[in-house]
This record gives sequence, structure tokens and C-alpha cells, in this order.
Amino acid sequence: MKFTLGWLKDHLDTDASLDAIVERLTMIGLEVEGVADRAKGMENFVVARVLEAKRHPDADKLQVCTVDTGKGALQVVCGAPNARKGLIGVFAPEGSFIPGTGITLKKASIRGVESNGMLLSERELALSDEHDGIVELESSAPVGSSAAAALGLADPVIEIAITPNRGDCLGVRGIARDLAASGLGKLKPLLAGPVPGTFDSPIKVTLDFPSDAKSACPYFVGRFIRGVSNGESPKWLKDRLLAVGLRPISALVDITNLVSLDLDRPLHVFDAAKLAGDIRVRLATSGERMAALDGKEYDLGPAMTVVADAAGPQALGGVIGAEGSGCTEATTDVFVEAAYFDPSRTAATGRALSILSDARYRFERGVDPLFVKGGMEVATRLILDLCGGEPSTLTVAGAEPEWRRKILLRRWRVGALAGLDVPADEMERILTVLGCTVDRNGDAYDVKIPSWRGDIEDEAGLIEEIARIAGYDKIAPVSLPRPQAIPAPALSAEQRRRADARRLLAGRGFVEAVTYSFLPSAHADLFGGVPGTLRLVNPISADLDVMRPSLLPNLIAAAARNADRGIADARLFELGPQYAGDKPEDQSIVAAGVRAGQARPKAWTGAARPVDAFDAKADALAVLAAAGVPVERLQVAADAPSWYHPGRSASLRLGPKTLLGRFGEIHPRVLKAMGAKGPAVAFEVFLDALPKQKSKGTAKPLLRLANLQPLERDFAFVVDRAVAADALVAAVLGADKALIVGARVFDVFQGGSLGEDRKSLAVSVTLQPTDRTLTDADIEAVSKKIVDAAAKAVGAALRG
Repeated sequence: MKFTLGWLKDHLDTDASLDAIVERLTMIGLEVEGVADRAKGMENFVVARVLEAKRHPDADKLQVCTVDTGKGALQVVCGAPNARKGLIGVFAPEGSFIPGTGITLKKASIRGVESNGMLLSERELALSDEHDGIVELESSAPVGSSAAAALGLADPVIEIAITPNRGDCLGVRGIARDLAASGLGKLKPLLAGPVPGTFDSPIKVTLDFPSDAKSACPYFVGRFIRGVSNGESPKWLKDRLLAVGLRPISALVDITNLVSLDLDRPLHVFDAAKLAGDIRVRLATSGERMAALDGKEYDLGPAMTVVADAAGPQALGGVIGAEGSGCTEATTDVFVEAAYFDPSRTAATGRALSILSDARYRFERGVDPLFVKGGMEVATRLILDLCGGEPSTLTVAGAEPEWRRKILLRRWRVGALAGLDVPADEMERILTVLGCTVDRNGDAYDVKIPSWRGDIEDEAGLIEEIARIAGYDKIAPVSLPRPQAIPAPALSAEQRRRADARRLLAGRGFVEAVTYSFLPSAHADLFGGVPGTLRLVNPISADLDVMRPSLLPNLIAAAARNADRGIADARLFELGPQYAGDKPEDQSIVAAGVRAGQARPKAWTGAARPVDAFDAKADALAVLAAAGVPVERLQVAADAPSWYHPGRSASLRLGPKTLLGRFGEIHPRVLKAMGAKGPAVAFEVFLDALPKQKSKGTAKPLLRLANLQPLERDFAFVVDRAVAADALVAAVLGADKALIVGARVFDVFQGGSLGEDRKSLAVSVTLQPTDRTLTDADIEAVSKKIVDAAAKAVGAALRG
């Protein structure tokens, strides 16, 4: 949002300096992004009058001018074709730096004639590329006065950043109101009284919406003005628009831009002669098209609001007008529109058509629903003053939407929430200047919120306003209490787990990715989908319209983009929230990773190998082990969801109900739908589901080292084909927990003499004696325990 200091002072009665205003704006939350002093470097330039212009004796294209600078007459050689007697221009004396050319003027002799200074063009002033002639100022400009002031450049331009909730500060008056509340002046009254109409408008307005879309445009005010003269805007209006980066077009259009910037009230002016009958505000129909004022033609959709006549759409509600009904210099009768359009529908329309207009920018952030008529009256008065004409009575359709809210503010809550001790009278003053109506109710206030502050919804919002205006810098610093001599760790156990997971995955060759927390709904549907509560009303992109139910889609998409750019082998991981519940608050922290392409590249040390499910399993188990989970007790179940390949994926559980993670190969159907090439494997570890680590004190456990050699024994068990290998391993490990320190499957055999329903699992068991060397009898006893445990747990028998 840009505005000039003089423009601000049209609404704010203040003697504060520019520096004080800039500092206060930032302190009250309207961050100043820059201040442009357009007069800088023009301190020596003055308004001058050409008293005489004669042809140069030795050059046909040069003139010798006598120039009155206010301090005397000087001789200047000038080559501009428009230099003539009586012209009022900009004079740069000897020694001046010319910003457009980068030179410093010196007294010179041009073709034998002395020249003292220079009459400047717009290019030499660095205002534009125009260099066909010198600048011509209005005849009323005082000779000898500041050229910057005469050019309208003496007014500094302030640019501030506006947060999405402060749509009221997209008008200069809203900014002045905040400064007045902060004590930096007084808000001037606004002249917005009714302008009496002298006839009934020949153009009527109707709102024609289905019952479920009446909020698209609940309120529309129109006015017919006949006999206008749409010429060039006066200098003050053009200067004001140029200062903030807008190009003056014509008086009627410039007035609408001025009211929008000045009062945050977007307007539109139709050439009444180009309208076919009355106005009907409705939803567009499929197949309708509209040629807009930006020179482009748009295909409209049934969710878009249009202002139409009998011939079709003449404006997109809250976004942009149609080219066919725009005003020109030949316009004599106009129909002025001031309406309230639904912010969400306006934003969706602009986003769908890629139109970012000033009107859309304001409507989608919320404009004042009570100031529709007031904005019309201000615009009417300006049109009558600058263009003449005769106004009709107002044509009103609908009614202002409900905006009234009353909030109970308890005084003690200001100190409790904001840490500020604000006197009661100061609280009342701040809220009153901000536009609230304040009624005391004991130690509390009943506060009625003004129509332009739709962002204040509760007591906390009022307290934020009080703290913002009173000054965050006045919050007294308070030392944090130290409950014990030894400071607590900076990271919680959960935060340390996340850091450990990141460090471990980076050590395994993964690269961390940070992706959006939302994704296309088509990708979300591949991973279980999301409820309507997780669909974004105002997404930053049409493709990123839902919250992510899993971290994997974005990682797979990133791996696919890398593959498209020649990086086929990917190892990406992310640690962050996923939204698998019914509400955005239902988040869980997940560590997820994706491997794609080759696990082992082609090399002389061995053949290339594509990634497989066991790579993902190793990654998941490594993360769980780093988090302190007893991975040897985990159960592996073949119940992974549909985005994994069946038979090549599994879940990791601690007990039958506690799901800790998943791993496996991504289903080819999912990869194809996402435009990714396989193979690709992935894992997910649900960090919030991990059991909390028990505190073991500060002392480290006693290190016990065995001084005896371990020994291994191999067993081949015959089990049913449906028996999982990890169930057999768990049974073997539990046979003698003191002596057995490891067990692993090293061979699987199926078919042959075993039959179709049986299989052989060969298990290598590691025994670690601690106090004596094992005898054959000891080994036989342990072996019997192993065989009995396997038989009892999974019905295993030793293979004969």
C-alpha cells in the first residue's frame, strides 16, 4: 500500500514529522517497507520563465534563451523545439547534478555563445524517457519556487506492508485512523453526506441469485449521472495517482481509483449509453465470455458473480469491468456501481482467471459493508466537481450484510494476555478512536466492533488492538523463573528424537526435503483422501487445495521432478506434520523417506540393484532404533494401506494395536498416476506414536563385556506356509533370554517333499556365555528349549 505524506494529512491532523510517522507506523504493526523522497537531488532545480528565445547565430536547431530564475535573468542555450517566450519550465543552475544523464553542469560556450545552466526535459529529470522537449509547467507556478513542488514531487511516498487481516488499511483513511489512535494526531471528519438526486435512475438493478448463493452480492447501490464531461483529470489528482504507481486514464476512471485508494471503497463506472437495459447481478452461466478492460477475453464459470445487462456480462463482480461498457472521452451519461461482493467468491474468481486487480485485492480481504452508500456519495461529489453532470436518486438492491458484533472485554485480561498495564481511560480512548463503541459494565466493557474491522472476532482480538496501539515496546521485561539450579534441557525428549532421526537419515545418504503442508486433491485421493474439513477455502494455488494426509505424495513428486531432470536415483526424507484426522488440529509428526532408482549403481564391484522393500525396512528400523524403540520386539504385519504394493510392504507394530511405522514398495498404480517412474520404496515412522523413553537418571549403565567366545547353532524348522518368519525368530529369542543374544533367518525352502502348504525356515542362533564355557550338555539343553519354544509358539518341528 502506497500513499504520500500530504495525502495522509488530508485525513490526519498532525504536526508530526515524516520520521516520526514512519516510526509510529511500524510500531503499530503497519510495517514500513520504504519511503521514496522523489524530490531528492532536485534541491537546486527551480521554476523559471523564458523571457526571450532567439535563434542561435551559428546553429539552426539551437536557441538562445533569456531565463528568469527568480533571482535574476540568465542566458541559456537550448535545443528543445518547444522552447519559446513565456514558457514556464524547470531550470538547473551551474553546478547542478542532472539525475537523468549523470552529468554535473558547468558554465559552457556552445558554438561561441555562453550558456549558464539548463532547461530540463523529463528524461533529464529521470521522470520518464520523454526527451522531445523541455518540461512545460502550469502558468500558475511561481517563478523561482521549488521545481519539485511544482512537479508534484515534493510529497514523500510511504509504502507499507498490509497483513491479510487489515483490509481496512488498504485505504489511506484507515491508516490515518490507526495513527490517530496511537496519539499521533486527530482524525479529520469525512464529508460523505448524501447528494440529493434530481430524477429517478432510468437503469434499475436486481439481484438474481439462487438461495444458496445470495451471499455472492447481498448489497448493490447504483446511481445514474447524466451530462458529464469526461476529460483529463486535474493536476492534483494525476499527481496523486502517479505518486503511487497508477497511470491516469480519464477523470471518471481516476475518481474510482482515488476513492478505492483513499477510502478502501472499490467502485466501477459504466458508460450508460453502452448498457442494454437494466442491470442484473447474477451468477455467470457456462460458456459465457467477457472481454475485460485489460484487453483479454475470459471464459466465465457458474461460480462467478457478474454484473450483466440484457446483452451479457458487463463486469466481473469485485474483479474487473468489461471493455464494451467502459468510459471514454465521448461518455456523457454514466451509471456508477458501489456494491459488496463476497470475499471468498471474489478471490476464487480472480484466482481461476489469473486476474489480480486492485478491486479484487480489496474485496477478498474484506471491505466495509456499511460504507457502500457513503462511498457512492463521495464518488458522486467528486464526479460533479470534476466532470459536472446531474445525479439521479440512488438505486438500491438488497441490504447491507449482517456485520454487527458485541464483545465483552474484561480489563484484567489486558494485563493477563498482553502484559500491559493500560489505564481504563486510555483503553476507552484507543477503542473509541479505532471506531468501536464502548460501554462500561463494572470492571468490563461492552464493545461494539466497527463495520470495517471484520477481523476482530473475540476478546483476544480487542486486547491485541489495545496492546498494538499502546505499544509493544511498553511491555515490561520479566525474568523467567528458574525452578532449579541446574537448567532444564533446551529440547524435550520428543524434539531430541526428531533431531536424532534427521541426523540418522542424513547419515544413511538421504537428503532432507521441506515440502508444502498441502497438495493436489488428486494426489491426496491416492493416499486415502481427506475429508471436506481439510480442503482449503483459499489455497495459494489451484493445485494445492487440500492438507496432506501423508508426507509421501510430495516426496514422490519431488523424486519424479528430479528424475525428469536426469537425477534418476533419489533418497529424500522429510520430518513434519501430516493431517490424517477430521480437523487441521489433528496433526501427527512423521519421519518419512523415499528411495527411487538404483540402490547400488553399476560398478566393477558388483551388478546394479534396484531399490526394494528391504531397503525401506532397514531405514524404518534404523529410525526406530535411534529413537530407543526395542526393534527386536516389533511385529511385522502384512497390512500396509493401498498405496503400497501388496506382498511387498508391511506395518511395524509394538503389540497388536500400536502402529509405529510402515514400509514397502509404492504401488505401480500410484506411481503412474503421479507421473513417477519405478521402482520406488518408502517408509513412514510415526514419531508421536513411539513409547516414551523411561528416565534412567544421569548415570550410564554398567558396561558388561563377555570374556568368552560366542557360538552359533543352526536350526531348520518346518512350519506352515502362512507362519511369519519374525514370529519364529521371536519365539527362538524368548527360549532363553540370558544365553541367547541373537537369531536370524538365513534360508527359506518351499515345495519338494514338504508339500505345498509347508516351508522350511533355517535360523542361526547366537549363544553368548558369560561365566563359564558351555558344555555339550548345556548346548543340548538350550537347543531343546529352542525347539520346544518354536513348537509351542508357531507349531514348528525340526526338519528331518
